[in-house]
Amino acid sequence: MNGNPFYRLAPFIQEYIYNHGWTELREVQVEACRVIFESEDHLLLAAGTASGKTEAAFLPVITLLHENPSSTIGALYIGPLKALINDQFMRLNDLLEEAHLSVWHWHGDVSQSHKNKLMKDPKGILQITPESMESILINRSTDIMRMFADLRFIIIDEVHAFMGTDRGSQVLCQLERLMRLTGIQPRRIGLSATLGDYSLVEK
Repeated sequence: MNGNPFYRLAPFIQEYIYNHGWTELREVQVEACRVIFESEDHLLLAAGTASGKTEAAFLPVITLLHENPSSTIGALYIGPLKALINDQFMRLNDLLEEAHLSVWHWHGDVSQSHKNKLMKDPKGILQITPESMESILINRSTDIMRMFADLRFIIIDEVHAFMGTDRGSQVLCQLERLMRLTGIQPRRIGLSATLGDYSLVEK
């Protein structure tokens, strides 16, 4: 993208980066900003552990949701593990402390009171496991439009862990059901470890 993508990010994100001593954005973060800000394309981010993939996806997504708030949940993050979701939840909470954008996590160990707070005003970012997403689609089907009618982004973490598995097929089915129920086609962002062949992940 033209110019330094740092200056395209929301001011509170710039401040967060400065306060945490980052000297520059990593290459994967620069390229993610270029695609997310300058196109409507889906995106696969593949890089090694601790390469900054999570921030590469979330920094521009959060910026866009901050500039143009969604009337429902704006970004859906699907992760394979509760521990991963808990970790990402804490990281996003820290980042969004100064923003008017909520982040919620939802899995079997999350309290019902936390889930009820989300259901009262379903906005912001929802982080969830495939099993809990299945539960919402089955048990809260009448709430799907209220929760996801203005969903803009679907972020799937550890895509490689879903490939060729029953859980991977489950996620694909869930996304298809969600699209049919809402009539929308959010952009998909996949996060993956470095692989030799990306064709299956892309598919």
